[in-house]
Amino acid sequence: MSAKRDQNKIAVITGGGSGIGLAMARTFAASGYSVVITGRDAKRLQKAATHISAENKVIGISCDVRDPASVEKLFREIGKQYPTIDVLINNAGVAHSLAAVDQLPIETWKEVIATNLTGTFLVTRAALPLMRAGGTIVNNLSVAAVQPFAGMAAYNASKFGALGFTQALREDLRKRGIRVVALLPGATNTDIWGQFWANAPKEKMISAETVAQAVLHAVSVPANATIEEIRIGPAAGVL
Repeated sequence: MSAKRDQNKIAVITGGGSGIGLAMARTFAASGYSVVITGRDAKRLQKAATHISAENKVIGISCDVRDPASVEKLFREIGKQYPTIDVLINNAGVAHSLAAVDQLPIETWKEVIATNLTGTFLVTRAALPLMRAGGTIVNNLSVAAVQPFAGMAAYNASKFGALGFTQALREDLRKRGIRVVALLPGATNTDIWGQFWANAPKEKMISAETVAQAVLHAVSVPANATIEEIRIGPAAGVL
């Protein structure tokens, strides 16, 4: 893959300081993209940005996707540096400890919905004025968008909802020539498992880098190609 293939293209990745988001930042930067990574932890973002090859332009801007004002500020800053965004990847997300519905704290429910569902809406809405025909939006939903898991009511609800949002967004943007892709990775070796399954068998999972390569391929196909979903990796039930 040519390191200059996607030179002059811009990718914005939420939750880009770790896990799949960081892997996508590395992969897109290596392909020539200028990359903006966001997250709530400014120190983690800066560390991630400096550890990606210095030959590629990667910047970290802190943002809380749950906060409309923070999201609007993010895209004002991006707009000062770049006239357009070619790829938006809504990757920021949180899980929660396993809990039956009658034991699930309302605070946990609100945080998960606010991050995984409302955050995806807020970021997309703020990014669209900077996107043009030929651009792509990728929403990282996980297999939990189509497969329910016991004890994961808030996470499942957020991801099922985000899939519905993704499908409606696709219809909204079809005539504008902006593709919308649902990313549904199966079990992937990232730190998110520590939030609800500390001893998960990560050796059986796919790597975040594999997911990142699949996403880069999807956004790199010709503009008239149709890619609506990326399904990759093992289902959690086979672990």
